[in-house]
Amino acid sequence: MPTLFDAHPDPRPDAVIAPGAVWLPGFLDLRQQAWLADRFREWAAGPVPARAAAIHGKPMSVRTVCLGWHWRPYEYTRTAIDVNGNPVLPFPDWMVRLGRSAVEAAATVEETAAGSTLLRGTAADGGGAGPSSSGNPGPTQSYTPDAALANWYDADARMGMHQDRDEVSRAPVVSLSIGDACTFRFGNSDNRNRPYRDVVLESGDAFVFGGASRLAYHGVTAVHAGTAPDGCGLEAGRINITLRETGLG
Repeated sequence: MPTLFDAHPDPRPDAVIAPGAVWLPGFLDLRQQAWLADRFREWAAGPVPARAAAIHGKPMSVRTVCLGWHWRPYEYTRTAIDVNGNPVLPFPDWMVRLGRSAVEAAATVEETAAGSTLLRGTAADGGGAGPSSSGNPGPTQSYTPDAALANWYDADARMGMHQDRDEVSRAPVVSLSIGDACTFRFGNSDNRNRPYRDVVLESGDAFVFGGASRLAYHGVTAVHAGTAPDGCGLEAGRINITLRETGLG
């Protein structure tokens, strides 16, 4: 499906939330959202079911199914050693292309605003958002996510402020939202406190963070029940898919 993840206009403007962090409202249209919702149901019915990972012995309120690598707090493994020992589903090629398109869109937004820091200082750094003048792939073409965490939020689920630091690579994280809107809190890289900014992520939105914001604390403080748009593939609840480049080989 070569045009499945083309960008579509949204009345809300793209926005640079912090250096290296870009919000892309309406990145996915309804057809794309519904298609991804169907994929989530397939993944959850696969060899490793969605489960609530435990942090310090306490289960999270979010249920997660993984692709490529299995994540549990502080570690990635190829098998779900804390669930049933099965290998996780492979990371699909179309998801690499989807991640690259989001990173490219975000780098373009930031470059237009004030000069891109999204890919600066990462393994994907190459200067600029597209192919280099030498003909070699630019940073967005070399961005190769190899793990996805697909999270299910019901109306009561939350995600505490945390850093995504279990990856060796510091390439950008791409976050996609489907279903009910949420309040997404994006903070600083030093602690869980202010300064932070709250953003209402709606169904179809993407949020990309890398560069200076790659280790920023972030979380979900609320899910807004009853806000999932007709045709998104969900009547209630929220799916959040985050793409990461682990650097684990």
